[in-house]
Amino acid sequence: MQNKGLIKLFAIILSLVCLYQLSFTWFAKNVENDAVIYAESKADASDAEALGRMQQDYLDSVSGTPVVNLGFTEFTYDEVKEKEINLGLDLKGGINAILEVSVRDILYGLSNESKNPAFNEALNLATKAQKDSDKDYFDLFIESFATVSKGTVKLSDPSIFGNKSLKDKINFKMSDEDVTPILQEEVKGSINTAFEVLRSRIDRFGVTQPNIQRVGESGRILIELPGARDIDRVRKLLQSTAELQFWEVYTNQDLSQFFLSANNKLAEILVVEKTEVEKDTSIVKDDEIDDLLGEVKDSVDFESTNPLFSKLFVRFPQSQNDISSILATANVKDTASINEYLAMKEVRTLLPNELKYAKFAWENKANNDFINLYALKSNRNDAAPIQGDVISDAQQVFDQMGANPEVSMTMNSKGTKQWAKMTTANVGKFVAVVLDDYVYSAPRVNDAITTGRTSISGQFSIEEAQDLANALKSGKLPAAARIIQSDVVGPSLGQEAIDSGTYSFIIALIIVLLWMVFYYGKAGIFSDIALALNILFIFGVLTSFGAVLTLPGIAGIVLTIGMSVDANVLIYERIKEELNKGKGLKEAINDGFGGALSSILDANITTLLTGIILYIFGTGPVKGFATTLMIGIVTSLFSAIFITRLLIEWYVNNEKKLTFNTNITKNWFKDINIDFLKKRKMSYLISGIILVIGIGSLFTNGLNYGVDFKGGRTYTVRFADNVSPPEIANALKDAFESSPEVKTFGSANQLKITTKYKIDDYGVEVEDEIQNLLFNGVTPYLPEGLSYAQFKGAENEQNVGIMEFYMVGPTIADDIKQAAFWAIIGSLIVVFLYILLRFRKWQYSLGAVAAVFHDVLIVLSIFSLFYKILPFDMEIGQSFIAAILTVVGYSLNDTVVIFDRIREFDNKHPMWKYSRTVNTALSSTLGRTVNTSLTTLIVLLAIFLFGGDSIKGFMFALIIGVIVGTYSSLFIASPIMYDTTKKLDKDKKD
Repeated sequence: MQNKGLIKLFAIILSLVCLYQLSFTWFAKNVENDAVIYAESKADASDAEALGRMQQDYLDSVSGTPVVNLGFTEFTYDEVKEKEINLGLDLKGGINAILEVSVRDILYGLSNESKNPAFNEALNLATKAQKDSDKDYFDLFIESFATVSKGTVKLSDPSIFGNKSLKDKINFKMSDEDVTPILQEEVKGSINTAFEVLRSRIDRFGVTQPNIQRVGESGRILIELPGARDIDRVRKLLQSTAELQFWEVYTNQDLSQFFLSANNKLAEILVVEKTEVEKDTSIVKDDEIDDLLGEVKDSVDFESTNPLFSKLFVRFPQSQNDISSILATANVKDTASINEYLAMKEVRTLLPNELKYAKFAWENKANNDFINLYALKSNRNDAAPIQGDVISDAQQVFDQMGANPEVSMTMNSKGTKQWAKMTTANVGKFVAVVLDDYVYSAPRVNDAITTGRTSISGQFSIEEAQDLANALKSGKLPAAARIIQSDVVGPSLGQEAIDSGTYSFIIALIIVLLWMVFYYGKAGIFSDIALALNILFIFGVLTSFGAVLTLPGIAGIVLTIGMSVDANVLIYERIKEELNKGKGLKEAINDGFGGALSSILDANITTLLTGIILYIFGTGPVKGFATTLMIGIVTSLFSAIFITRLLIEWYVNNEKKLTFNTNITKNWFKDINIDFLKKRKMSYLISGIILVIGIGSLFTNGLNYGVDFKGGRTYTVRFADNVSPPEIANALKDAFESSPEVKTFGSANQLKITTKYKIDDYGVEVEDEIQNLLFNGVTPYLPEGLSYAQFKGAENEQNVGIMEFYMVGPTIADDIKQAAFWAIIGSLIVVFLYILLRFRKWQYSLGAVAAVFHDVLIVLSIFSLFYKILPFDMEIGQSFIAAILTVVGYSLNDTVVIFDRIREFDNKHPMWKYSRTVNTALSSTLGRTVNTSLTTLIVLLAIFLFGGDSIKGFMFALIIGVIVGTYSSLFIASPIMYDTTKKLDKDKKD
C-alpha cells in the first residue's frame, strides 16, 4: 500500500480531533454530576421539582465561569455545553414541532381583511382543497379564485388587493397574471419574517442546541428543542402571534346604561325560549313542578329576567368619581356565552352612535377563575392607533417596589411621537395595552409620556414576563403559526432511552468483537481495533458537525458496525482464497485487499444512496438515522480498507505468522459447490406462496398505520400498575366521542393511546382540553392525589403520566405518505441506474430490483399478518419507512457482492457455461454472506431485546429484512438475472 505515512498521519490527526470533540461531552457531564450532588445536599431527595430547581440554579451559577482549563484556553459551562454531542429528542426529552404559517391568514391580512364574497369563497375552497392535495395553499387559492370569479372580479380590485397597503405594488388596471407573482413574493416575505421572528424567540428561550429550519419553500418551519421541559410554555411562545396594540378605552361610566339596556333586550329575546320551555312542561302538574324546581325557582326567575347580569357582574359607578377601565367581571366558564350575547345584532344596536365601534376584550389572565372585561375605542377599520411594530426593545423588570415582575418597553422615534400624542390626549383617562386581543393592562394616564418608555404590568410570573418581553422584542408573527406535527418526549423517558440504547449498543459491540476473534483469530483482533477506531470516528464526526444523535441513530451506528465487519469479512475471505491458491502471505494480503475493493465500494455505495434518499425525504429521527448511517459508511470504509491493512502489514512485516481462521473455523465454507440455480424453481414457488398469502393479508387485514400516515394524537401514558387496554379505551370513549386506539407499549403498565378527536383543531387551548379529557378519563387508574400538572409533565415520584406526546395533522400526514412513497420509488430507480452503470447489463439491475421488491413485500406481509398478534408496536410510520429503505440497502449490499463475483468469474473464465459461473460465484461468496448476515442479525437481535420499546418495531423490520435479504440475494436476484440474460451456454464447457 502506497502513502502509508500519509494515511498514518491522517488517522492520528482524525483520532485526536475526535477525542478533542468528545471531551466536551465528558466535561459537561462532570459539571452536571456536580450539580446533582449540590442539589441533593440542598433539597429533599423525594422532591423532584426542588431537586430540578437546585440543579438548574447550580448550572446557572457556573454558566459564565470557566469550568475547563486546557492550559492554552478555558471554557465556560455554556461553551462546553454548546460543543457536547447533540442528543436528539428521544434521548434527551423535549419538543420537536413542525409549524405551518397560515398562508390563508397572510392573504387575508394583505387584503385588509376583505369582505369581498368571491375572495372569501376562494379562501374557503382552497382550505378544503388543501386537505386532499399536495399543492401549496397559494396555488390552490389562485386556482379557486379563477374558478369563483370567472373573470368578473380581479385580484387587483380595490376591495381585495388593490388597497392602500399595496398601492405601490398593485393597481386596479393589473390582470390576475400580473398580481399573482407580486402576491407570491409578499407571501414568501411574510413566511421569511415568521421564520426570523420564531428564530429570535427561540434564541432567547434558553434551550441549548436548538434547531430551527425552513421545510423547503412551503410555509412550514421545523423546530427542535431538546431538553425543553416546560412544554406548555414552548407551545405558547411558538404559536403566539404577539400582535401588540395600544388602545384608548371606554370607562364603566360610558357603558353602564348600555349594559342595563342589553340585559333587558336579552330578556325580551329569550322570553320566547322560556315560553317554549313552559309549553314543554305544561303537561306536568303544578305540584310536580314545585317539587322539581323547589328552592331554585327564584334563581331560575332571576336568570330568565337577567340573562346578562346572571353571568356578568357589571361595575356600575357608585359616584361621579367612581371611574374605572374595568367594566365588569365574569367567571371564565361564562365568557363564551357573554361573547355571544354582546355580539348579537339586537344588542350591538343599543350602543350609542359615538360608541358603535366599541370592541369588547377580556383580560389576559384570570384571578381565582374570574376575569375582567374592557371596551376598546375601536373604529370602522378596527385599526389600533399604535401598533407593536414601534417597539424597539423590551425586557422583564420589577415594579418600583421590586416585588412584581413587569415588562418595560422602549419605542422608536415614530412610536415615541404617537405615544406622546395618545397619552397627552388621555391624561386622567385610561389606555389599554393589548396583546393578541387580550388586555394585559389598562392603567390611568397621570401625565403625558414623551420619553417613549412605558411598562406593561399584570399578575405575571417571572417566566411569563420574560416570554412576553421576548415576543415583543422579536416582533409579531405576520400570521398565526399552527403546530401541525409535534413530538413531545418527557426527560425520564429520554433517560430510559439513553440507558437502553447504551446497554444494547455495548452488548452488540461485545458480541461482534468476540465473534471476529473467534472466526478469524489474530486477524480478528486487528479488525476489532479498526472497529473501535471506527466508532470513535463516528461519534467524533457527529459531534464536530453538530449532527443529532437519536435512538434510531444509535441503531444506524450499530448497523454500520455490521457493515464495517462485512468489509473486513470480504477482505479476509479473499485473502483466504488467495492463500488456498498457494500464494505467499504478503502477496495474498495484497491481492486480497485489491480483489475485495470493488465489491466493498459497490456494496457501500448502494447503501449510501439509500441513506441519502432517507436524509432527503425523512424528518426528525429518520433523518438522524440517515445521518449516522452515511457517516458510518464513510468511516467504516476508511477503517476497514486502510486501518486494518496498516495493522496487518505492520504485523506481517515484523516476520510474524498470521492466519485468517482458527482451528475451529478453518474448514468452514471450504470447497463448497452448491447448484443454487437448480433450486431456483423451488425458491420461486416458496416466495410465490408467501407473497400470495402476504398480499391477501394486505388487502384484507391491512396495515397498522400510525399517526404519521393517518393523522391524530398519540399519548404514551405510564401507570403505576398494570392496566387493561380495552378497559382504558372504554373509559375514554365518551370523552373522545369514539373509542380511541389503545394498546400496550412495552411493559403492561404503559399504554399508547391514539385518538383523532378534534384533529382538525389546533392551538394551546385545544391541546390542553384533550389532555384534560385524557386525565379525567384515566384518573381512576392513577395514584391518588396525582395532579393534572404532574400527569401532564410526568414529573412525580411514581414516574406516572404522559411520557411522550405525538401529533400529526391530517394535511401533513398525507404529505408524509407521499414523501415515503417517493422515497421508496426513488431509491429503487437510483439503485437500478447505479447497478446498470456499474455492470453494464440491465439483467443485473432487474435481478437486484426484483429481489428488493420481493424483500419489501415480504416485510410488509409479515407486518400485516402479525401486527395484531405480536406483543410490541408494529405501526407503519416514518421509522418503518427508514427500516424498509435500510432493508433495500442491505439486500442490495448482499446482491452486489455476489454480482461482482459473477462478473469477475465471467471475465476470468469466458468459456464456462453461465450456469457454472453463477453457481461458483454464489458458492464462493457463501462464507461471506452467512458470516456477515449472522453477525448483523446478532447485533440487531441485541438491540431488539435490550433496546427501547420505541424502536422494537423498527428493529423487527430490520431483522426480517436481513433474513429475507440474505435469502433473496441467493435464490431470487441471481436466478432472475440468470433467467433473463441473453448469454447462451452453447459451445461452452461445464
